[in-house]
Amino acid sequence: MPDYIGAIDQGTTSTRFLIFNRAGRIVASAQKEHRQIFPQQGWVEHDPDEIWLRTQETIAEAMEQAVLQPSDLAAMGITNQRETTVLWDRKTGRPLANALVWQDTRVAEYIPEFSREGGADRFREKTGLPLATYFSGLKIRWMLENVPGAREQAEAGDVLFGTIDSFLVWKLTGLHITDCTNASRTQLMNLRTLDWDPELLAAFGVPRQMLPQIRSSSEVYGTATLGAVRGVPVAGILGDQQAALVGQTCFQAGEAKNTYGTGCFLLMNTGHEIVQSRHGLLTTVAFKFGDQPAHYALEGSVAITGALVQWLRDNLGMIAKSSDIEPLARQVEDNGGVYFVPAFSGLYAPYWKHNARGVIAGLTRYSNKSHIARAVLEAAAFQTREVVEAMEKDSGVPAGVLRTDGGMVENELLMQFQADILGRTVVRPAVKETTALGAAYAAGLATGFHTSLEDLRSQWAVDRTWEPRMEAERREQMYGFWKKAVTRTFDWLPE
Repeated sequence: MPDYIGAIDQGTTSTRFLIFNRAGRIVASAQKEHRQIFPQQGWVEHDPDEIWLRTQETIAEAMEQAVLQPSDLAAMGITNQRETTVLWDRKTGRPLANALVWQDTRVAEYIPEFSREGGADRFREKTGLPLATYFSGLKIRWMLENVPGAREQAEAGDVLFGTIDSFLVWKLTGLHITDCTNASRTQLMNLRTLDWDPELLAAFGVPRQMLPQIRSSSEVYGTATLGAVRGVPVAGILGDQQAALVGQTCFQAGEAKNTYGTGCFLLMNTGHEIVQSRHGLLTTVAFKFGDQPAHYALEGSVAITGALVQWLRDNLGMIAKSSDIEPLARQVEDNGGVYFVPAFSGLYAPYWKHNARGVIAGLTRYSNKSHIARAVLEAAAFQTREVVEAMEKDSGVPAGVLRTDGGMVENELLMQFQADILGRTVVRPAVKETTALGAAYAAGLATGFHTSLEDLRSQWAVDRTWEPRMEAERREQMYGFWKKAVTRTFDWLPE
């Protein structure tokens, strides 16, 4: 058995390839950003060909960095930005258009039409999801109706749909598949059958022949034909937030993690039980290992957290690089009464208001860029508290220690404020790349590289712990102002 395992981590802003050893430690990694394309207000696109190019480049670079041959990898897994929608030509492999990114809101026009029969929760019983611009089903419909010739080609069987995992697997192996975690984010899969649902396909107007086969999250699907990894089994697929849940070894019901990336995503494993949310969360597939029964999760999805730091950098030019935000925010003692609600693509959990838009509230002549920087960081923590409270109500389980991961967990000011505003302990794991690690774990379990879940649990370790230091009265006062600021975003756009 080879000593290493690889993972493609295809995210919203960049693509990475990481190589792990048997202890779950990183031995090599490469990362490349891709363009964020904004053709008009509310539209967010990626070039699928550019993503495939970055994937090839990062694989080659990491393999060269580690001085490894394909035979040195036991397998490779894939984790990906979810909901982002790609259509491509079955014969040529060429995308019909740019991918519609999960943040894209152009399908908002469909929501009132779809809500007339049964309201926003019309499909929640089968899919666990409300009607929202977030999910893939409406994006597929838009592309079929607006990309010239797409519907005719799709009905003829010449056009394939996939989320990014499907597109990459097709490029790597020629197989048209996805896993049940990604399929559960399309609003086209039935949570109980783990298969495409005829009623949903008819409602969304999506031909079944364009959809990938749904497989488990951990099995040998095929082998890669790409030179740097030729012959390596592709054996794990997980949507990025489910991958982080696996990477944090949250295998038991009641265990949860929070990922601070482009957005913020809190997932709690609910075991084999499908728990429908009554407080604005999503019900989703957590993972399915081989022929074992699926585990499900409750999820609180927040659209904009790390992306707000990028916005401060790229749109306002207030910082030169993302890591500059912490020293800028530390120049002031507090937020100076400034609250930033980043409803750039509407509000996700727990509100699901697609016509909300972002606001900065509480500005005075005293306010400066350091107060705004602090408010940007605090927005991630406030939104996380809202989701934690919703999850406690839905699950009936009080939240305990919060396991965190993602790029923003390097920001110690944010992590301390998160502990303060939650009034709970926050921990950062020793391996912070838990998304890629989860994909590697799934591939390792499928190939015998990892022998058991207990084997994986033994690898998890804490790097840093933060305890709450804020007085309860101050905590609730700040949270009250946050909630007031959130209400100012509601119904900014007309229905």
